[in-house]
Amino acid sequence: MEKSSVNLPKGPDTLCFDKNEFMKEDFDVDHFVSDCRKRVQLEELREDLELYYKLLKTSMVELINKDYADFVNLSTNLVGMDKALNQLSVPLGQLREEALSLRSSVSEGIRAVDERMSKQEDIREKKMCVLRLIQVIRSVEKIEKILNSQSSKETPALEVRSPLLTGQILERIATEFNQLQFHAVQSKGMPLLDKVRPRIAGITATLQRSLEGLLLEGLQTSDVDIIRHCLRTYATIDKTRDAEALVGQVLVKPYMDQVIIQQIVNSHPNGLQTMFNKLLEFVPHHCRLLREVTGGAISSEKGNTVPGYDFLVNSVWPEIVRGLEENLPSLFDPGNPDAFHEKYTISMDFLRTFERQCGSQASVKRLRAHPAYHSFNNKWNLPVYFQIRFSEIASSLETALTDDLEDAPAGSSYCLLASQRAWSSLQRCWSDAMFLPSLAHRLWRLTLQILARYSVWVNELLLRPISNESAKDTKNPLVTGGKDLSITQGNSEDQGGGPSETKPVVSISSTQLVYVVADLDRLQEQLPELLETIKPKLETIGFKNFSSISAALADSQLSLSACVPPLSSRIIQDLSESCFSSLKSALEVPRLYRRTNKEVPTAASSYVDSALKPLYQLQSDHKDKLKQAVIQQWLEGTLSESTHKYCETVSDVLRSVRKMEESLKRLKQARKTTPTNPSGSGGGMSDDDKIRLQLALDVEYLGEQIQKMGLQTKAIRSFPALTELVAAAKDQATAEQP
Repeated sequence: MEKSSVNLPKGPDTLCFDKNEFMKEDFDVDHFVSDCRKRVQLEELREDLELYYKLLKTSMVELINKDYADFVNLSTNLVGMDKALNQLSVPLGQLREEALSLRSSVSEGIRAVDERMSKQEDIREKKMCVLRLIQVIRSVEKIEKILNSQSSKETPALEVRSPLLTGQILERIATEFNQLQFHAVQSKGMPLLDKVRPRIAGITATLQRSLEGLLLEGLQTSDVDIIRHCLRTYATIDKTRDAEALVGQVLVKPYMDQVIIQQIVNSHPNGLQTMFNKLLEFVPHHCRLLREVTGGAISSEKGNTVPGYDFLVNSVWPEIVRGLEENLPSLFDPGNPDAFHEKYTISMDFLRTFERQCGSQASVKRLRAHPAYHSFNNKWNLPVYFQIRFSEIASSLETALTDDLEDAPAGSSYCLLASQRAWSSLQRCWSDAMFLPSLAHRLWRLTLQILARYSVWVNELLLRPISNESAKDTKNPLVTGGKDLSITQGNSEDQGGGPSETKPVVSISSTQLVYVVADLDRLQEQLPELLETIKPKLETIGFKNFSSISAALADSQLSLSACVPPLSSRIIQDLSESCFSSLKSALEVPRLYRRTNKEVPTAASSYVDSALKPLYQLQSDHKDKLKQAVIQQWLEGTLSESTHKYCETVSDVLRSVRKMEESLKRLKQARKTTPTNPSGSGGGMSDDDKIRLQLALDVEYLGEQIQKMGLQTKAIRSFPALTELVAAAKDQATAEQP
């Protein structure tokens, strides 16, 4: 702070540095010099520093000269200062003693006032306690006087007294009793209150007995006024829960024990539904008066209602739950999932209907917050039910996803049983016979698991070698079962001591691969249908974020569609190998014509039809199962692969024919024999030209068949080159003819 308050003299504007740099706390010489060197040379920096140094020196001398007189007279001006200070010390000490004395006096006065106020507060509190105790005694005596006056009446007089009058008297007693309770709570811990407490307990017992008797009498006689007075009295003494418990025990419990009986439920086909219907009839038939008095009915008049009661929530519902738990324990048994689903569905419908009887949203909220409501819902062991359903679906699906690829049952839209089982499992998850709203999240996860498991199974099929046998023939050696096979393979190293067994290689036919692709397309087409089935189910639980559901299902669909390209590649590879196995018979054409004197070929060889037979079978056998675009894609891919190899084969044959022809010509020239036609007969077409012509006919016929399949020959890889190759050979064969 001191450094910042010093004002350095201003230097010329031509200086290469700022004078304030010297006053910074973190001033560093090296940094200052290096920073200045970026702008000027060291010689110029030195000159500026010397110039500013002279300026500082001059300013310091001027400052000293300016205040020199004050510096010299400083000691002179302080003469006699100590005496003046000594003269002030005495009065200051006296003033300090007076202030301390005054402070002590004020503190004592405040302390005395606080003590008197504390005593007055204590006296006031004791006075209030005494007044409350007096009020307690007065209330007890007043209530006892009323009770004694009623009990001292003669019996005929009591019989004549109407219940309504008794209700009014009890209401007066309840009002006084309420005041008694208030003052008794405020006087808690007082010795006198302990002496009066037995009398208060007696009054309480008498009042409760009277109220219970009066309420029961009002319910039996259906007297609305008596019930209203009685319930108002219960509310006055803050015993509404006692009234609700009394109604539950006396009115509700006998009815529930009479209706909720295991034998009745088991003896009728719809016994559970019938029982719940009888339970729902209890409210309008037996609780009508109570609901009218407490405002729970629509026809209740607001001015004459007694608030604070909810008999449906606190009296009826707990007894229903108790009766179900005690008299009908099999209701919550999840051992039989079908029966459990039916019972749960009927029970939830009953619960929703009971909620509608509550009459108001506030009453429904109280019902859902009631411990009996949670107890009823927790009795349903939904996780066990889901686990049983999960085991059923998983077992059924895994049984179908074995090495033995069985065909789907007749009438199914799928080709393989595994695909049919996967789709039926997806439908079953959201069927009315299995779906429960509380398990929607678990069923959605199971749906995604089924799709993922099916996708994994399809990828596992890609690892199997393709067999040359038909689909049905390949099933016989594979009856080991998928699960047993995997277990055996996993434990083969641990069983090294036992005899080794030759395990059959699990293979798959091309027909089965075609079925898998057809089923994949069919399953992807039906996933939007599944989504439309799921949406209404989720709406029942208030779920609205369907974009996430659609996105998850789209991911599963993408996983399924990713399996199609490798499957198509395997199918094309198998078909192309099958076709080329016949097309390579072109190598046998020279053997058929060389030195055999066969006639000039006019038709294509039979191996071309043999090569195209698998493709025609694909078109005819699977046109109803596959999309035409998929079949065309496979045909094009197969013909491209096989034609490319066929082109190489034909090229090799023609090359060998040309070499043979050239070698024969050289041999003729070497022998210088009379020109003959060893390769032909009677001056006709030579054997080599017959070979060329036969290959040309084969290729032309192949092109015609390709066009009949609905394909363009120019789209077949290497076919244009093959056509040019045999066309040149054909031209050569025909050109040599006379």
